[in-house]
Amino acid sequence: MRISDEQVQKILQQGGVSLFENENGFVASPRDDDQEMIKKLTQEVLDMPDREAMIADLKAKIEAGEYKPSSDDIADAMVRRAIADRIR
Repeated sequence: MRISDEQVQKILQQGGVSLFENENGFVASPRDDDQEMIKKLTQEVLDMPDREAMIADLKAKIEAGEYKPSSDDIADAMVRRAIADRIR
């Protein structure tokens, strides 16, 4: 599952900083070179197709019986969703 546009906006509001978890919760990365990478990845997410179009495409594939995600695809989506939920 793609990280929502709302979550991307929250990252942008934080200045595009990368977060990591420690005993005090999530804090900004101490590595300066992470900031450019996060800004680049954030822009790539914003440039992705609209969520509504992706949902419509998936619905059509499901209805036609053509959507058969692999177990790896499902596991990947679950992990990405768990990460996104932690940075909310």
